[in-house]
Parts: sequence; structure tokens; C-alpha cells
Amino acid sequence: MAIARLNGGPLAGQVIPLDPTVGEQLIVPYGEGQIIYRRVGALTNTGPSDGPTAATFEYAGPTEDIAPTSDRA
Repeated sequence: MAIARLNGGPLAGQVIPLDPTVGEQLIVPYGEGQIIYRRVGALTNTGPSDGPTAATFEYAGPTEDIAPTSDRA
């Protein structure tokens, strides 16, 4: 299993499981919106006996808020 180390932003210091399909950016829900982290540097711990493979992600900012519309009757 791979892990993502998050730097900066509201999730700074968090270590989360990293889905193998994640590329250069990680978009995670936060409140009613989403926040974006971008990968920096190369993967670490890629050997067979040096722990889980890790990627470092830096905070890039929020996306627009995701909120339900209230114009439905």
C-alpha cells in the first residue's frame, strides 16, 4: 500500500492511504467543497523492505464550493 503525506493547508501533517490511480494531484472533500493537493518530488520508500511507498503532496488551494442549489420547489 502507498501513502500520501500532506503538507500545508487544512490537512497539513496528515498521512492517508494513496489510491494507485492518483496521479499528480489529489482532490479531497473538505467541508462543503474540495481542496487540491499537488504531488511534489519522486516517490520514496520504493524498495521491498523500506516501508510503504510514499508520495508528498503540497496544498494548492480549494476548488469552488460544492453546495446543493436551493431553487428546487
